[in-house]
Amino acid sequence: MSEAQALPEVTGRMFLYEQPELLMKEKHGELGIGPTPKPFGFAATARALPVTLGEIPSAMKNYPLIFMSKEQPQLLAVTGLYDDINLFVDDAGNWEDFTYIPGYVRRYPFGVAAEQSGERMAVVIDRGYEGLTPTGENRLFQDGQMTQQTQAAVDFVKTYERDRQLTEQFAKLLSHHELIQQQTAHYTPTGASEPVTFAQYFGIDEERLKGLAEDKRMEMDRQGVLALAYALLMSMGNWRLILNRRAKRFNLTEQDVFKPLSTN
Repeated sequence: MSEAQALPEVTGRMFLYEQPELLMKEKHGELGIGPTPKPFGFAATARALPVTLGEIPSAMKNYPLIFMSKEQPQLLAVTGLYDDINLFVDDAGNWEDFTYIPGYVRRYPFGVAAEQSGERMAVVIDRGYEGLTPTGENRLFQDGQMTQQTQAAVDFVKTYERDRQLTEQFAKLLSHHELIQQQTAHYTPTGASEPVTFAQYFGIDEERLKGLAEDKRMEMDRQGVLALAYALLMSMGNWRLILNRRAKRFNLTEQDVFKPLSTN
């Protein structure tokens, strides 16, 4: 068996990654990263993106922060509604100025793969990324060693992974207190007598949070969890901003903003 055939491979899928491969000089020693026509085109169809605990103070300013489900309480930033369109990435593939860019996006095309046991992690790179080519100016390796740029990217990925693990613990604690419940987002159009439900999601139940026993609230406060839980609640004000962003992007009326584009 040749050396190339013996190299380990990544199995399974990774969100936004077309062809994740373990980063190694044997496979990627002659490659570099260069500019692409659409810098954030790889995330243009994402309606939600993972975020971590440390990102909450920044992400809460632009996005509703929700959970994937009660059973899988992965923290997500909502970036679109109805259609597979990221409302923060324009047609030229640029992220909107002055809005927070989630770390999951900023780390791309690098990432982390884990063994099924979860005991060991490895850095990966998306071989399908169009900016990864033999002519890319930012070389991945030089003289068999990671370049300074590659090492910085790897360090960021490792830091992100540590924060992601803390985020899992945060979500488990919220679940333990039964604070993650199904919620609905409403909006009442001008002249309407009834509100329109435009989103169903899993988020913090404010009444349950207020109703926690004092000893539990104090313990969550000591752990720094209580303030973050209220930050998630505050982020719900961004649902209205998402609607406004969608209406402006596609020139939709107040009535049509609640409909998928295919039915407008």
